[in-house]
Amino acid sequence: SDRYPSAHVLDVHGRLFLLDCGEGTQILMARHGISHFKISDICITHLHGDHVFGLFGLLSTMSLKGRTAPVNIYAPAGLDAILTFFKEQFGDGLMFDVRHVRTDYKEKTLITETDDMELWSFPMKHSLPCWGYLFREKEPARNVNKAAISELRLTVPEILELKAGRDVEREDGSLLRVSALTYKPGEPKSFAYCCDTAPFSREAEYLEGVNLLLHEATFAGDMEEMADRTGHSTTAQAAATALEAGVKKMVITHFSSRYRHPEVLLEEVTKTYKNAFLAEEGRVFEI
Repeated sequence: SDRYPSAHVLDVHGRLFLLDCGEGTQILMARHGISHFKISDICITHLHGDHVFGLFGLLSTMSLKGRTAPVNIYAPAGLDAILTFFKEQFGDGLMFDVRHVRTDYKEKTLITETDDMELWSFPMKHSLPCWGYLFREKEPARNVNKAAISELRLTVPEILELKAGRDVEREDGSLLRVSALTYKPGEPKSFAYCCDTAPFSREAEYLEGVNLLLHEATFAGDMEEMADRTGHSTTAQAAATALEAGVKKMVITHFSSRYRHPEVLLEEVTKTYKNAFLAEEGRVFEI
């Protein structure tokens, strides 16, 4: 197969999250113009080699290029031993902190947040402990109609109150209503990453309504027994999850090497879930 192991990049308002780090990740980053310096966070689902073998090369190259900004790695507890070995054997001259944030909680858990987004991890069903990731934008501040600012001579405190979603009573007794003077700049967006996993009872609940779901579809529908035995999903199971969760768009990934042309997997998915696409090297999807 000419397909690389798992590695995807998510751009959240200019902050780049690397989702898994299979062998060859840094080669693909260079090929597609993704800077080592722009990756601030790495999300590791589990510690199978096809999801972590690229870490040593990536971290080493970051060091050789003079990186000083810290890197946050979200991963289960077992990553501690891997990072300890890396630092002892290959960490000479490392000028940046590698911060391991553990993800191994038994429930969906908030593991980090910024002013405008939250990152959650949740347990999945695989042949060893494995976690998925959910990114959700926070509710944005409301925008105040520009015409109202000048017409009503709104003060800065009044504008800030309106943007926060609160009506304002003025000294003359008039009421500035949020509903009349402001509007939402857009609905918060969301993204989820599920790889590797068999279907599990709370999957649709965790993924409810996400704008874009990146989900494994390792096997065709006739391989359900193999999928269950190895902790993976079939095309039919991935499609059923997306439908039950009300997902807006799904990209399928992590195809078994037995499928030389994964388009056959996409054809199966779209029989029941129409808005699905293939993950392909270098392909970009807008959320």
